[in-house]
Amino acid sequence: MKKIILLLLLTFGIKTAFAECSMSAMYFFPETKEIGLNSRFIIQGYAFSQKTIKSFKNRKVYLESENGELIELNLQEFYTGQMQLTQAIFCPTSELKPNTKYYLKYSDQTENEGREMKQYNREKKVREKVYWKTTDKKELENLDSNLNVEFEKTEVIHYGCGPSANAIFNVKNKSESEIWYKTEVVDLSTNDKKVFYIKEWNGKLNVGHGMCAGAFTYKNKGKYKVRFTPMNTDGKSLKTTDWTTFESPFMNAKSPFGN
Repeated sequence: MKKIILLLLLTFGIKTAFAECSMSAMYFFPETKEIGLNSRFIIQGYAFSQKTIKSFKNRKVYLESENGELIELNLQEFYTGQMQLTQAIFCPTSELKPNTKYYLKYSDQTENEGREMKQYNREKKVREKVYWKTTDKKELENLDSNLNVEFEKTEVIHYGCGPSANAIFNVKNKSESEIWYKTEVVDLSTNDKKVFYIKEWNGKLNVGHGMCAGAFTYKNKGKYKVRFTPMNTDGKSLKTTDWTTFESPFMNAKSPFGN
């Protein structure tokens, strides 16, 4: 379970390594359990679990309160990553009720999906159903307008099952609240653009992929550009950053064989 959690954190913007990759996994955002009354939601699938994410184009997703009240979630955005990742972004069709606990629910939900819709509670040391609890606030605090994203370096790390490759950016003046970064990457040789939501970890954004999965992949040679739109979990965003151009991480990477 720890390996699965680390994998999914990696694919949403956290870089780490582990011995082997899971065949499927789901991850759910916001990570924080306390949300506003107009929160957005991201459901992300890895490997075989991408099938569930893709099915949301033709089935309904709900939040269900403890007393059985259903609020439908509207599919607003849908992105397929370049390496075994797919994510769907939802917004409630009506305002959530204050101080209410909501569980995630799909129409025609399978037994296997029910098992995947559980997360490990480190404090209780048990797996429990995915849930969020609303506050009495319609909106969360706005992000710091001085938030800044600066390019640091590109990096390739070779692991037993394959490399991780990322362009790494420093995040400065961020707020304490959860921040999502709508990330647009363009291959300058083809003008092909890929979009995915990622998160920072330890003050850094890792734009690329890990050993097993990731939102973005790179050719051995070439140039790319990226820009970010920071937003809170209510979807309130700051101004989109300027484009930053960088070379493929593989161009300056050391050979795993020491050559």
